[in-house]
Amino acid sequence: MRILVTGGAGFIGSHYVRSVLAGRYPAVADALVTVVDKLTYAGNTDNLPIGDPRLTFVKGDICDVPLLRELLPGHDAVVHFAAESHVDRSLVSAGEFAVTNVLGTQSLLDCCVLAGIGRVVHVSTDEVHGSIDTGSWDEAAPVDPRSPYAASKAASDHFALAYHHTHRLPVMITRCSNNYGPYQFPEKVIPLFVTNLLAGRPVPLFGDGLHRRQWLHVSDHCDAVQRVLEDGAPGEVYNIGGGAELTNRELTERLVALCGGGPDSVRHVADRKGHDRRYALDDTKIRTSLGYRPRVDFETGLAEVVRWYRDNVEWWEPRRAELRAFPRGW
Repeated sequence: MRILVTGGAGFIGSHYVRSVLAGRYPAVADALVTVVDKLTYAGNTDNLPIGDPRLTFVKGDICDVPLLRELLPGHDAVVHFAAESHVDRSLVSAGEFAVTNVLGTQSLLDCCVLAGIGRVVHVSTDEVHGSIDTGSWDEAAPVDPRSPYAASKAASDHFALAYHHTHRLPVMITRCSNNYGPYQFPEKVIPLFVTNLLAGRPVPLFGDGLHRRQWLHVSDHCDAVQRVLEDGAPGEVYNIGGGAELTNRELTERLVALCGGGPDSVRHVADRKGHDRRYALDDTKIRTSLGYRPRVDFETGLAEVVRWYRDNVEWWEPRRAELRAFPRGW
């Protein structure tokens, strides 16, 4: 079997690639993997086992149609992680999100149709639904994005479903809650806060800190993506929820404690524009139809992630330089 993974040098994509090559998924234990990644600031070949003989790495843009048309033939499946994904960056550079997330996804889908790809998983986000005060979204919930990032992902979801209905492309969509884990670029809240605390710097907590999110370990997310790749029904959407729901303040308190900080480690900053108050997914569908269950307990997983960043300063310290060039000025 041959699998092409877009965005496979990023946080979630590289975890999936490492899992496939390590034999975590018996159905693809001998698969050959092609990674296509543009290597923007958040992608890095250090995240991949580059010397593995089953891995082919191609530096490339998913908007590059000639490249995709050359690479895709001969592959059995595509797992599409490639995306601009940071909400704050989308507030100041929305055009990049529209190009990569919308046009890039459309270009990939077009080329998958031409190449006759047998299975495609389009990896999306819970943020396409906007904000929910109580309860949780199921797969039929309305799409109501509130940020340029979420709008670009919602548009890419619509393209994926349109290509299934018009071209019969066997594509499935996954929508996941917030991820955490090793190798996450330190612009996202958990690695940003952990690396700040380990460097003796305060952490910037948005607004009143009462925004609520579900948290899922990246390994559980990738396990669910693989379940969908193997057994998901074309044209269907699958929510991948996390069992741990916390306010940002509660999350911050846990991180401060794990990193040995104190009350003065937290700096309250002005809230993000259009900051969604709460996300929550109902993942009954993937549990009942595909037998998926998350395996990583949040408290255990969070402690392990803090240890990983403490033990891998040489990985994250150079990457923090990227944040100094970003307008939010972290």
